[in-house]
Amino acid sequence: MAGLGFMRRVGGRLTEILGIQSSAGAGDAGKIPALDDTGRLDSSMMPVGIGADTAAREASEALTAGNVVNVHNVTGTAKVRKADATAAGKECNGFVLANVSLAAQATVYFEGTITGLTGLTPGARYYLDVTAGAIVIESGTLPSGTGKIIQYIGTAISATELSFEPGEPMTLA
Repeated sequence: MAGLGFMRRVGGRLTEILGIQSSAGAGDAGKIPALDDTGRLDSSMMPVGIGADTAAREASEALTAGNVVNVHNVTGTAKVRKADATAAGKECNGFVLANVSLAAQATVYFEGTITGLTGLTPGARYYLDVTAGAIVIESGTLPSGTGKIIQYIGTAISATELSFEPGEPMTLA
């Protein structure tokens, strides 16, 4: 969708000028920005250092939008997989907002809001689950047993959104 336009006098005539939804850099200096289809400014419009805290990493397994993930080392290369509470080293470092195929590049978010979830209880605290990529409500069955991980992931801010604020993982004795 093209950005909304505005009228400007150019050479004595009124001319419609469209706002831009992404920036190619210095060549777009002075142009009027417009929100994109999601109602937000594109990250290309933001100054360096401002925007989502993300990294592109190869997926070492298929990921589903909303999965919490673990960044891990594979022969010197950082890759991403579903986090789970079954063992130390698989704790949650981030999350994904889009489905990703095995060996494809995943955009991993390290802060923000996990969207597109279902069945959350607003105001409830959620923890890393033993099910790969999943979270469990505090009043549910938290991981238990030797070697399992307890890690706070965040608080539900609606039935479909979780404010991601991962805590330090604790390994059970």
